[in-house]
Amino acid sequence: MAVLIELGYKLGVLEALKASSITKRYAQHTALDNVDLAIPQGSIYGLLGPNGAGKTTFIRIVNQIINADKGHIWINGEPLNASHIAMIGYLPEERGLYKKMKVGEQLVYLGQLRDLSRKEAINRSRHWCKKLGIYEWWNKKVEDLSKGMAQKIQFISTVLNEPKLIILDEPFSGFDPVNADLIKDEILELRANGSTIIFSTHRMESVEELCDHIALINKSKKILEGTKKEIKNSYKSNTYTVEHRGILNGALDSPYQVVEQTALEDDFHKSIIKISNGTGPNDLLQNLISATEVHAFVEKVPSINDIFIAKVKGGGENE
Repeated sequence: MAVLIELGYKLGVLEALKASSITKRYAQHTALDNVDLAIPQGSIYGLLGPNGAGKTTFIRIVNQIINADKGHIWINGEPLNASHIAMIGYLPEERGLYKKMKVGEQLVYLGQLRDLSRKEAINRSRHWCKKLGIYEWWNKKVEDLSKGMAQKIQFISTVLNEPKLIILDEPFSGFDPVNADLIKDEILELRANGSTIIFSTHRMESVEELCDHIALINKSKKILEGTKKEIKNSYKSNTYTVEHRGILNGALDSPYQVVEQTALEDDFHKSIIKISNGTGPNDLLQNLISATEVHAFVEKVPSINDIFIAKVKGGGENE
């Protein structure tokens, strides 16, 4: 099996995690309805959705906290089983630390629970505390820490045993911008070192910065999945943002539609222009140059936040 898995990685065949037809019901409520996901090895995979969509249920099934009613999950090509728990690092949205324990004691204890020797747990804990700038709190009780510092301790406990699959549920909660950037850098380094990261958040700007692939779950169903680039390109509307001097005043005829025009400073304006009938951007630009003084010209690509809102408000499934 190990040889087949290694061969699968070389051929690009296997995912770090594959889910097929995952379904979970609670009495009259369906939390997940036949959800399929394919999470590439070595990726940062954004698991997105509004509150109550089913994201946390899926994460709990992967962590074997609860069982699916139907469907299968494979980790590195193997059916999900108890041995996989040791290779998964899980940072839940609901944090849990022993407030009366000292920082160092707690990290060493949690490291030993993940099969590290005491010496190894001490060395790794000290390394991470120094790396995240909290080593001076080694002998302080957790209850004396700020929310941001406690969050760093929770993050360290998640990655202490160098898990190959890391699940981060709202990892930036409680962080100021400086420390949020610090954790972003650590997430990118973890990926560079071979970990696969499932990243669940409502902060779409973090998804834009970090994620390679995304999936959107809404009302228990997967309604979108793919690389971030592919998904954004699929939602482009052939619309361009142009900064120019003066007002266009009907200078552009069909197939060009000025959707919006905003006054800037010194007689400059910003126009949103949509193209129809298959005309390309070069044609638009030539027409603009004939009609006005162009200072900026860029395609308007929807953000992940735009797509998220459109799909969730639309309530549609895969189209």
